[in-house]
Amino acid sequence: MIQVTNLSKSFNELKAVENISFSINKGEVFGLLGPNGAGKSTTINMMSTILSSDNGTILIDGNDIKKSPNICKTLIGVVPQEISLYDDFTAYENLLFWGQLYKIPSKELKERIATILELIGLSDRKNDLIKTYSGGMKRRINIASAILHKPKILFMDEPTVGVDPQSRNRIFEIVENLNKLGMTIVYTTHYMEEVERLCNRIAIIDDGKIVAQGTQSELQKESNVKETIEIMFQTITTNQVKKLKEIFPSVVQNKQSITIVCDANKELSTIISICNSENLQIEDLKLNKVNLETIFLNFTGKQLRD
Repeated sequence: MIQVTNLSKSFNELKAVENISFSINKGEVFGLLGPNGAGKSTTINMMSTILSSDNGTILIDGNDIKKSPNICKTLIGVVPQEISLYDDFTAYENLLFWGQLYKIPSKELKERIATILELIGLSDRKNDLIKTYSGGMKRRINIASAILHKPKILFMDEPTVGVDPQSRNRIFEIVENLNKLGMTIVYTTHYMEEVERLCNRIAIIDDGKIVAQGTQSELQKESNVKETIEIMFQTITTNQVKKLKEIFPSVVQNKQSITIVCDANKELSTIISICNSENLQIEDLKLNKVNLETIFLNFTGKQLRD
């Protein structure tokens, strides 16, 4: 559905995006995960014809974005970071305005607006002025305005920034429902949990470069990050550690605690049984599961920053 090859963009001396390539399949939710300033918005803006690239190609459903920008524009919808609504219009009037720009016939447009307002859960507030809306409600109307023309692809650039948890969850539900209806979605965020919940595949981007991409399980394999169990004891002797190492060679001791690399679901009960047989009194136990945060740290060597 989307093919990006060797894409680059600079602003004076700043290399915002540097020679990135990836493909997005039809009907998937593809996540661009990275901190603010990583190049996510610049990439989205090039893919949605807002910015021109310095180098590289972008194909939208087989159409070259530079050669056929107008065709590409009909295939995509864009939910920008900034709210693009008129405060002194009602929600209905905003959607009517944006729908007329798409030249959707009046009767059809009114039907689409009613359907979309139902989808985003704001039918009962359609006649209220946008300036009376919460930040989360405005973002939902922002999404509605981007899908009036039934795009095949929806670009969503940090759609939950500054919204409350309830509105955030509602936006997740909207994304999931749109995807179930067959829409391909490109979703940028710096929130790990959003990508974990919504995205089929992920590209980790930092300093304008894609450092890894794939499904979460593929990224885990590539990063070679493993689950670990940390156990704190009242006391532990060298002989007791040796006994544990006979079964789990990865055991590392740090004073009164040990760390074991293992599959916790399979081996935790065995570890506890051995500790009991060795009369080791467990004071604390911590399971470190592999998640996107640990994978991101492995690839970039730093925390995902705001």
